[in-house]
This record gives sequence, C-alpha cells and structure tokens, in this order.
Amino acid sequence: MAVIGLGRFGSAVAQILVEQGREVLAVETDPRLVQAWAPALTHVVEADATSLEALRQLGIGEFQQAVVAIGTGVEASVLCVAALADLGVPDIWAKALTKEHARILQRMGATHVVFPEREMGVRVGHQVADGVLEYLEFDDGLAMVKATPPVEAVGRTLGQAALRSKYGITVVAIKRTGEDFTYTTAETVVHADDVLVAAGRKDRIARFMVLP
Repeated sequence: MAVIGLGRFGSAVAQILVEQGREVLAVETDPRLVQAWAPALTHVVEADATSLEALRQLGIGEFQQAVVAIGTGVEASVLCVAALADLGVPDIWAKALTKEHARILQRMGATHVVFPEREMGVRVGHQVADGVLEYLEFDDGLAMVKATPPVEAVGRTLGQAALRSKYGITVVAIKRTGEDFTYTTAETVVHADDVLVAAGRKDRIARFMVLP
C-alpha cells in the first residue's frame, strides 16, 4: 500500500495500516515529516508525488492500492492521482477538499474519494445534537448509529419493541456492560444500560435517534 502525504490524515491512515500488518510505502515532500515517521512506518521516502517519473522510480505502479492524502493544494493532489492512474494503480483513494475537487479527482482516475473533515463534522454534530455515541453515514443513503436504547424498548425483546416495523431500522448488535458486542435476534431483551448498534436509511435513523 502506498500513502502519499503524511499530514494528520495521511499519517493516521498509514499508522493504522501498519498496525494491521500491512506494508506501507509513504511518500512525503517535507523532510521533517519523513524523519518523524521513518521509525514508525515500513518505508518512508522524500519525493515529489506529482511527478510521474518519481513515482515510477519508486515502483508505485506495482502497487494495487494507493491513498492520496495531500492536505493542501488541489493541483498537487490532482496531479498525483493522474500519475497513479497513468501508472496503472487500480485502487486509488483520494482526499478531497470540496465537491468540485472530488469531481476532478474522479475524472483523473480516483476510485474512492473521501472528505475526512466533513465526515468527522457530521459524526460530531450528531453526537452533540442527538446524544448518540457514534454515527456513520454512507454515500448510498445508509447510516449506522451506536446509541443507548429508547425507553419504549427497555425491558422488552426486540420482537416485542418492533423497532424495525415502527421506524424502519434494524438493530444489528447489542453490548451489555462488561461484555463484547453480540448480534441480536428477535428474542434479545433490551436493558436500560445496553448500547445498541442500528442500521437503516439516514432519514429513518434520524427519527430513531430522537426517541426518548
């Protein structure tokens, strides 16, 4: 896996990949970041990732996946994605700053575009406004939420509470105090101190989150 850019986003991605046992080649232009991350990552090199020739010399074309995490400069990230596409990297993830930036990245060959700041803002906004523990939103209209159970479900089985038929959401997992998450069934009894993981359309999840 190649990670281009070792700012806050890129370094976090690279670090998680290494922790998961993946070999990571990180490319960064700032020598201070190269020096700082060299002990923690598999390979860290100082190079201009907007240069097709530089990436070719690093053997990036042999990689199946790359993450373009360049934090500043739309032009630099676009040129990098274009170079990766020209080298034949099949799976290119790229950080976008705006929707227009995302469209250009996709046209240049990015297969996945992410908005880290926006996605974190959405999650924190829901946590603050709705009191949920975690919120995750997907592009296809699906969302998942980790939240405490609504009053109407406490002391009842999920089948009796009928949250799916009432609100169009599915409680897929439950966590009791001191235990790991487990998958739910219609016979799962909900306790007041449980944590539920529910999935459904964003509008349905929004209704579920405002339940008392």
